[in-house]
Amino acid sequence: MKNYILLFLFLSVFANAQVNRFFYDYKFIPDSNNKEDVKSEMMYLDIDKNGSNYYSRTKFVADSTSRADIEKQIKSFSGNISVNRRENPGQVSFKVTKNYPDFGTYLFRSIATDQYKIKEDQKPEWKILSDKQKIGEYNAQKATTSFGGREWIAWFSTDIPFQDGPYKFYGLPGLIVKIEDTTGSHIMTLIGNKKVEAPAATEKEPEMPQNMRVYGMGGKEIEVSEDQFRKAWKAYVNDPTKNMREMMMRNTDNSKVSFKVKTSDGKEISDPNQVFREMEKRTKETLAKNNNSIEPDLVK
Repeated sequence: MKNYILLFLFLSVFANAQVNRFFYDYKFIPDSNNKEDVKSEMMYLDIDKNGSNYYSRTKFVADSTSRADIEKQIKSFSGNISVNRRENPGQVSFKVTKNYPDFGTYLFRSIATDQYKIKEDQKPEWKILSDKQKIGEYNAQKATTSFGGREWIAWFSTDIPFQDGPYKFYGLPGLIVKIEDTTGSHIMTLIGNKKVEAPAATEKEPEMPQNMRVYGMGGKEIEVSEDQFRKAWKAYVNDPTKNMREMMMRNTDNSKVSFKVKTSDGKEISDPNQVFREMEKRTKETLAKNNNSIEPDLVK
């Protein structure tokens, strides 16, 4: 009987596990040639005893909705799956996880249909200064670091007993409540926090019928070093549609695979060669307007 009682108590605690969720307002300038265009995204930093996760709230909601929609279609599969573009899919696609107690840090980023898990091999080296100020409701102290190709100014608060922070930043004697690079291109500011029920474990991507894949979702997760990611990124920049062409070539029945896009003037094209040319053009235009990465060293 005691064993049953202990098991019940353990399951109850596990089921009601909570995480400390910190809300950050992330302001960033995607295009260094257009500094007036400042984007903003709500980011979550979820902290529990095992580590932390930093990710976009909007993207998390959009991905969960899309996944549920696809799973519903798979259950009643009739030969076609429609993936509707969300009105607000989120502007920040990366995610960062840290594992306690060693703070093993991973950045999750995608290139085309491939998902990359990039191991961080350096930790922030901080210089703690005597400057102090109030950030929101917290007493904060200044620190600086050089990281990822940028110079950063951080404000940390010992009022919050977590040596963590947004993105890959950690290692100060309290939570980082604000951090910005010296150009003002990337600013992350704590705006609130609360305890929430622990999110469900990471969901598996839907298993597509007949070897189908959804462009922009799922794909294989590849664990790489930063140097390996840089090589993959350079290859993508040089040939943005390579993954899609290879996907089509691998499919033995091309009648099951079709690509359609609309040009800037609204004309729909479906010829594969034209589609790939249009997608390559769009991708290169997008990359040109997103030249101000949070971590320039990773995409140089």
